[in-house]
Amino acid sequence: MENEVNLNGQAVPWERAAIEKLLFAELRERRAVRRWRLLRSLIWMGLVGALVWALASEQLPSATPSSAHTAMVAIKGEISDAGEGSAEYILPALRSAMQDKGAQALVLLINSPGGSPVQAGLIHDELRRLRALHDKPVYAVVEESCASAAYYIAAGADRIYVDKASLVGSIGVLINGFGFTGTLDKLGVERRLLTAGENKGFLDPFSPQSDAQRAHAQRMLDQIHQQFIGVVRQGRGERLKETPEMFSGLFWTGEQAVQLGLADGLGSLDMVAREVVKAEKLVDYTNKENIAERFAKRLGASVGQGAMAALRGGAGWR
Repeated sequence: MENEVNLNGQAVPWERAAIEKLLFAELRERRAVRRWRLLRSLIWMGLVGALVWALASEQLPSATPSSAHTAMVAIKGEISDAGEGSAEYILPALRSAMQDKGAQALVLLINSPGGSPVQAGLIHDELRRLRALHDKPVYAVVEESCASAAYYIAAGADRIYVDKASLVGSIGVLINGFGFTGTLDKLGVERRLLTAGENKGFLDPFSPQSDAQRAHAQRMLDQIHQQFIGVVRQGRGERLKETPEMFSGLFWTGEQAVQLGLADGLGSLDMVAREVVKAEKLVDYTNKENIAERFAKRLGASVGQGAMAALRGGAGWR
């Protein structure tokens, strides 16, 4: 094969020229890999910085132990085992508020249609424990609604304030669903449900429900209902003006709730802080899901792994 000419115009053997081309190609590839590695590390470090900034920028209670204020925790939306209406989110906020020596009282700002009786029970019981432990009053202020499980929580407060048009009550329990036992037959679909235990599938919507199963479900509902009624009677005491319909699941306006003893008076958050607690300054202790947490959840576990790799100097990148 013919010799090749290098950049200086000198002839070089083709073998040497081929080796030089390979070496230069390898060098360019390594440089490209290093550039990508650096870029990836910078991206992960930027993500980490964004997370840190988001966490640092979250609003924190500004009151000091010597600064008198009214502590507030919001309970909004459905009471459930996940999200901002769960005991997991609400209990730490209650503890922080009650432990702060500057907090003269705790106000629960409630706007909820209800939800899980279990989560409501956890919040209610901890609220009563904290109230006794720290010897501080607890007030509930209702916005649009305080129904079912939300009222279960409010019953643990010393006093309940409502707007005249608030919806209050719904002291009852339910299990809902649908029955499609005849639908599958019409469609020519065979339901194949295998169970170990004759009642294992008694809430299955495609299986018939026997009288015994229905009675069992009703007994459970009645028991939970009595637990709810006991909490309301304990919390409201002699203020409660019981009627045959009070524990039927009906709800009332705020004005009616005051007349029935389900609430103590009309009032807003600012009014309670100013005129009842006598500490006009409000500090929000609500434990909200911050920007960084939402960001991290969306990106998933890979973000955390990549961020850690970046902090270790890009180890793991190839």
